[in-house]
Amino acid sequence: MGAFNIALSGLQAANSNLQVLGNNISNASTVGFKSSNAQFSDAYAAAMANAAPAQGQVGIGTQVQTVAQQFTQGNIQTTSNPLDVAINGNGFFQFNYNGSTVYSRNGQLQLSSGGVVVDGNGGQLIGIQAQNGALTGANGPLTVSQNALPPQATSGLSLGLNLDSINTPITGTAINPNNPSTYNYSTTTTVYDSLGTPQLLTTYYQLSSANSTSGQVWNVGYSATGTASGTVASGTLATPLQFNSSGQVQPPSSGTVSLQWADGAAPSTLAINFSGSTNYNSANAVITANSNGYGVGQLSGLSIDPGGNIFARYSNGQSQVLGQITLTRFPDNNGLQNLGNNYWAQTYVSGQPLSGSPGSTNLGVLQSGAVEQSNVNLSQSLVNLIVAQQAYQANAQTIKTQNAVVQTLLSL
Repeated sequence: MGAFNIALSGLQAANSNLQVLGNNISNASTVGFKSSNAQFSDAYAAAMANAAPAQGQVGIGTQVQTVAQQFTQGNIQTTSNPLDVAINGNGFFQFNYNGSTVYSRNGQLQLSSGGVVVDGNGGQLIGIQAQNGALTGANGPLTVSQNALPPQATSGLSLGLNLDSINTPITGTAINPNNPSTYNYSTTTTVYDSLGTPQLLTTYYQLSSANSTSGQVWNVGYSATGTASGTVASGTLATPLQFNSSGQVQPPSSGTVSLQWADGAAPSTLAINFSGSTNYNSANAVITANSNGYGVGQLSGLSIDPGGNIFARYSNGQSQVLGQITLTRFPDNNGLQNLGNNYWAQTYVSGQPLSGSPGSTNLGVLQSGAVEQSNVNLSQSLVNLIVAQQAYQANAQTIKTQNAVVQTLLSL
């Protein structure tokens, strides 16, 4: 009867292999799925220790030693959802699913009605939260705020100019914004008050000295709209711009403008820096213009960089970090418990989870607008399915042959 049991163990092993292969094939399109292999071992009856069999040992069949998942990298496929994220390399996303901590390779993400980043099962993505554009270092569910970005009043303005060295000097006359004959050049820049109202700041440039070996001197005036004193407020910077004979601006190359706004915004003090300005024989022109203020911004889009930082883009052209996706790795991935729903759970065998930023030690990087496909090799799985079917049929044939032998004995 031993031959029946041996063949039966082969049937059971082949059936388990068919189940594993069938599960792989059925999940060939499951995002983040990791295929499995059924691994077998031979079976022998227990023998006394140190007792060598005189005529060798006959095995008693086979058994499934383990079903091992293969955590190899799946192909990366792009999508049209900027919140979809693929892991390129080692690591798992961490989720809070119904109060339990679970791990997944499925980065198909979306926003819940409360702005929390979740997967298709409603699991909340865990990462480092941010406040006012700075990462706090505290882990928790990542949330995307739909609130508008508050405005920032302009406090600094940097202007890089070229003031034409062949302009005609204007002497004995103060700069008057309403009289173009009192200045050689002007340029207008948008600045913002503390309420986010855009205001126009115009600067005026007057060549006050004739050409000399020591360089030219330019007076700088200004005017601004929306001020409390009237439609336009104007004045002159205390320090003129001094250029050397090579056309380079000399320090101090800055000034300040104080303004009171009519819309109830807080008073502004603008620091204007002219570093890098030149005095060449070339047309008057603005080369660079940068300011640190902006108006109120509405959320217009999201993006995720390879380091896991989630950025919000706003209608005013600004961006702000909302949080950072972290990844988790384990000493033994095969020790994880598969929970279904694309989730794994930590076990004693897997070891303790180790979390960190994407791209740090032994952790992969992230690709936004993409997902990791299943690592199932469908062609190889179909070939293995045929082999498993043949093994099942061969074991069934062993039972059939043994049955014929028994029938022969019974007919004696």
